[in-house]
Amino acid sequence: MSIRPILIHPDPRLKKVCKPVPDLSDQLRVLADDMLQTMYDAPGIGLAAPQVGLLTRLIVLDCIKEEGAAPRPMAMFNPEVIASSDDLNTYEEGCLSIPEQYADVTRPAEVTVRWIDRDGNEQQEDFGGLWATCVQHEIDHLEGKLFIDYLKPLKRQMITRRMVKLKREKARA
Repeated sequence: MSIRPILIHPDPRLKKVCKPVPDLSDQLRVLADDMLQTMYDAPGIGLAAPQVGLLTRLIVLDCIKEEGAAPRPMAMFNPEVIASSDDLNTYEEGCLSIPEQYADVTRPAEVTVRWIDRDGNEQQEDFGGLWATCVQHEIDHLEGKLFIDYLKPLKRQMITRRMVKLKREKARA
């Protein structure tokens, strides 16, 4: 497994809609493994293919954070929310493509997601709490949407300016 570089906002690839995965291949399974490794290394709880520069409908996540609890790595190909609750939750969200920036985002508290697993089987599961927030955040990436897109324009511009500055500093280093 290898760790892949994570794109930093603003990058045009983060704003593009991803194409569905027509067929699972060993190459895509390797990508899922690499993305999980990259996510854990970052460290994060979710990562979408566009964040590593690939416009593929693939997300990975693992929202188990309790010390000593067994991890639950998940790779979802072509994930889609097929139902969502009327109840809402607000979580302070962050993003590996927008490092060190956090903001409250309100989303449905519970969602039902359908996807293809790494073995090519269709799966469906209900998610609540942090898992619901994370899976919606990652699916948004596949639609070219970032968590800052939910913010008021001024706050979004402020965060974007910070990211431009961060990228300039990294380029000089």
